[in-house]
Amino acid sequence: MTAHRITGDLVDPSEPYSGHAPLEDGDDRIARGLVRGDEHCLAAAYRRWGRLVHTLAARALGDPREAEDVTQQVFVAAWRGRANFRPERGTLPAWLTGITRRKIADALTARTRRTELAATLGAALEHEARTDGQPERVLDRMVVTEELARLPRVQRDVLELAYFADLTQTQIADRTGMPLGTVKSHARRGLQRMRHSLAPAAADG
Repeated sequence: MTAHRITGDLVDPSEPYSGHAPLEDGDDRIARGLVRGDEHCLAAAYRRWGRLVHTLAARALGDPREAEDVTQQVFVAAWRGRANFRPERGTLPAWLTGITRRKIADALTARTRRTELAATLGAALEHEARTDGQPERVLDRMVVTEELARLPRVQRDVLELAYFADLTQTQIADRTGMPLGTVKSHARRGLQRMRHSLAPAAADG
């Protein structure tokens, strides 16, 4: 069982944070169990602090879907980086809050990059349309850009990181907190959807 699966169905992070946690386990017990690699303690940490993490992300990002992604990434990162946590130096919720802030910053950076990319691409296409003697090339690029924008957000993000940020799938997994297999799956499905959508246009051409 992976950390990604453990955190998937335990709690609805979109529910408002209640301000207190259930008392089925002590914080110290959960923290030390997590460091030992106990998946049950990861699940307990997610039940206890998942809504807190989601609330912080939602307030900072203003987007429920992005907040859900960040929440997932935080606990995947906590599981992968559990050897770096020292219970004697600080509490688990404080450590999770630190990870949350970093993931929020990453999400905001990615959002800015997407906005800048769209603006740059739009300007480049406009310039090329004015100067290029082959308007069909410009049209092809515009079609590809439109189809990319229609993909589910996670698939779009993976392909943008791969082709525009020039990241490997391993680097994408590290940046997003997704398992490598999940990154590969999103990339494959996104490309399949684009090929399927673009096939009729190619046939017409």
